[in-house]
Amino acid sequence: MSVTIENLVTSGTFSLDGGTWDVDNNVWIVGNDDECVIIDSPHDAKAIIDQVRGRKVRAILLTHAHNDHIGAALDVAKAVNAPIYLHSGDMVLWEHVYPDARPDHHIADGDIFDVAGTALRAIHTPGHSPGSTCFYLESEGTVFTGDTLFNGGPGATGRSYSDYPTILASIRERLLTLPADTVVRTGHGGDTTIKAEEENLAQAARDR
Repeated sequence: MSVTIENLVTSGTFSLDGGTWDVDNNVWIVGNDDECVIIDSPHDAKAIIDQVRGRKVRAILLTHAHNDHIGAALDVAKAVNAPIYLHSGDMVLWEHVYPDARPDHHIADGDIFDVAGTALRAIHTPGHSPGSTCFYLESEGTVFTGDTLFNGGPGATGRSYSDYPTILASIRERLLTLPADTVVRTGHGGDTTIKAEEENLAQAARDR
């Protein structure tokens, strides 16, 4: 049974540093008819649970711990009986949302998550946040980048715990080394490719 990639968009708010903004977030569900993993759990637990359709959830993988990516994580985890994974570098952000709870496991760079006969590999890509992590699904030629890399360039670095030189280094050293035709599935907005974003970064460097 081949692996499928499902996209669910949920809507809510992102809050940090005293500001709040309306946002639409991508949720990615990777698996088959029997089992899956969930990448990010924003805003709407019921919608995410409904999208699972009773499958065994192997893991809830969080790309980072901004509230618009984890706000439904505990409710989803409880409902589907799945462990939550987050890089330890983002615990400072996690604790803003869940001061009295912890993820079940910390992600380390290179960790492998098996599902539906294939595997996702964790790639630590700090910059948007200290623990930002992408998940590379080599068998399908795609990478889930959270808010590290968008269609159009790097994720935002204007808030606390973010750093622009760090995110550029992560993208250049950890993501642009993937095959050029790799599809980039982002935390907000539409897909892109590694080749397209390599060109966008090169153009941005020329324009500086």
